[in-house]
Formats: sequence, structure tokens, C-alpha cells
Amino acid sequence: VAQHFLASYHIECTDEVKQSIVSTMGTIQDIVAEKCVEYFERYRRRTFVTPKSYLYFIRGYKAIYNEKFASVGSLSERMRTGLAKLMEAEVSVNQLSEELAMKEKDLAIASKKADEVLFEVTMKAHAAEKVKMQVQKVKDKAQAIVDDIAIDKAAAEEKLEAARPALEEAEAALK
Repeated sequence: VAQHFLASYHIECTDEVKQSIVSTMGTIQDIVAEKCVEYFERYRRRTFVTPKSYLYFIRGYKAIYNEKFASVGSLSERMRTGLAKLMEAEVSVNQLSEELAMKEKDLAIASKKADEVLFEVTMKAHAAEKVKMQVQKVKDKAQAIVDDIAIDKAAAEEKLEAARPALEEAEAALK
């Protein structure tokens, strides 16, 4: 009976496994019939295994198989999708790794240039500092000379003011 109902039913397995399923269903039906007899002997209540109950058993097997097959198919599809995403991610990571390697080379070149520019700027800053110090020395000397001149000028103006009355007298005496 199971052979008849399961022969046309698609089960994802080899013919040998399908035949084992059919045999197992028949064996289970026989065991249930034996347990019905044992139940009667033990509890004195009758239960029967009928062809209809066997058909329900086969129908239940098909329903559970369909449900589990769909579940496994869904999981399989999710796994395929996940694997595809992982493959895409791997390709992206490889591309980004290559880009990163190129950027690191560019960064190394730019860093080297920046170090050279920094060195040059530092050298020019040191040179400018030396020039600034020399200019400051010259400025200090010039300021000292200006200060001396201011002192001499003040002294000369003081002497001029002191000599002004005599100058005015001499001018008055001429003309």
C-alpha cells in the first residue's frame, strides 16, 4: 500500500532510500498492529489498525515531509544567498585591499615629500632665526648709537641754549 501511495510521490533521495522508507512504513504499521493486540491483552480494550489509519499515517508522513522539505529549502536558499553575499564581500575586500595597498604607497610617497618639505622648512626657519638674531644685534647696536646720538644731541642743545644769549649779542653787535 505504501509502495502505491509513495511511488508517484517525489522524495528527494535515491530509489534505494525510497524503498527503505516504504519498508519502514510497512514495518511501523505491523508494529502498531502488534501493540494494539498487546493493548487489548493488557487493558481489555480494543483498538484497531485499519487501512484508513494507515492511509492517514502515509498522509501525515507526506505532510511532515513537505513541511520539512520546504523548511530545508528555505534554509538552503538563505545559505546560498548568504554564501553569495560572502563571495561579494570577499571580492569587495580584495578590491579594497588592493586600493589600500596603492593608497599606502601614495601615502608613503606623500609622507616622504612632506618630511622633505618639513626638513627644508625647518632649515629655513633655523636660517631665518640666525638672520633674525643678527638683525637684532645690528638693531641693538643701531639703537645704542641712536641713544648715544640722542644723548649727544641733548647735550649739544643744552650747550646751544646756554650759548644762545651770547650768539644773540654777537648778532646784535653786527648790523
